Amino acid sequence: MTSMSFDELLPLIFIGLMGVSLLIYVVSDGYDLGVGMLMHRATPKERDTMVASIGPFWDANETWLVLGVGLLLIAFPKAHGLVLSELYLPTTLMLVGLILRGAAFDFRVKAKASRKAMWDRLFIAGSMLASVCQGWMLGRYISGFGEGWNYLIFAGAIAVALPMAYALLGATWLVMKTDGPLQDKAIGWSKIAWPPMVLGLILISMATPWISETVRVRWFTLPAIIAVASIPITAGIALVTVRVLLGSSAVRGSLCWLPFALLVLVFLLSFLGLSYSIYPFVVIDRLTVWEAASSPDSLKIILIGVCITLPVIVAYTGFSYRVFRGKTIELDYA
Repeated sequence: MTSMSFDELLPLIFIGLMGVSLLIYVVSDGYDLGVGMLMHRATPKERDTMVASIGPFWDANETWLVLGVGLLLIAFPKAHGLVLSELYLPTTLMLVGLILRGAAFDFRVKAKASRKAMWDRLFIAGSMLASVCQGWMLGRYISGFGEGWNYLIFAGAIAVALPMAYALLGATWLVMKTDGPLQDKAIGWSKIAWPPMVLGLILISMATPWISETVRVRWFTLPAIIAVASIPITAGIALVTVRVLLGSSAVRGSLCWLPFALLVLVFLLSFLGLSYSIYPFVVIDRLTVWEAASSPDSLKIILIGVCITLPVIVAYTGFSYRVFRGKTIELDYA
């Protein structure tokens, strides 16, 4: 087996950076989208606390989306053109949803009391719109943008399942960040969101090999099936543990962080499974990593920029989470 040269390794470095950036975005912005979707179940005062729980983080969370899409554009321009041409409409609608969230986040507290409920509704609608569009985009991407009713049903199923996953993630975030009656409500919301999220994950896992022969061969041939079986088994154990914790008193105390952490693990395992399924493709069955990549000279210049930018993003994100750790305090706009 011959070793790769640095020029051959560069596209793998960038696809790894892009994948990790998008994973961090899905987890971090996923919980605050989930909190947004759950606001319709809360009282006006509870909504203020819910917004305060995500307020210090949500801008930084979306930075990872900018980084991931930026890397796709400059490191894999052929894939960028193909992906966005196929997903132009849902991408536009997702951005509309994110813009609505951003505007509502600021204006809800500065508007007159009579208008605050309107901005809350826009925040909820923006969260839902962005989540559904991301689910549709993920479904179309996994299927390689195939044509036919089965591919559209598959994308539609993920468009429903991903918001439920975000809602569960957001509810467990509130379990971790709040206490008292709102924490009790968040535990109840988590219990409601858990069954459809788990059912959706199971159905999608079963359907993916059906719509993609590449995925089917990767997962259901020996000896690969023995090695990769640990991914769904571990995810299943984590999800069951989440449900057990939600029914125990410990989740109201020192273990309030554990359901959220276990769901992050489930997202990580899902990311690893997806990466294994589609490698070495950037767009499954259509473009490999090396076919889609920019020239090695371009990637070397881009890598210098990434080495400067990425530590700043990591440091800022880590600092904000460190400063605002612990339970949420009352929302205040100075």
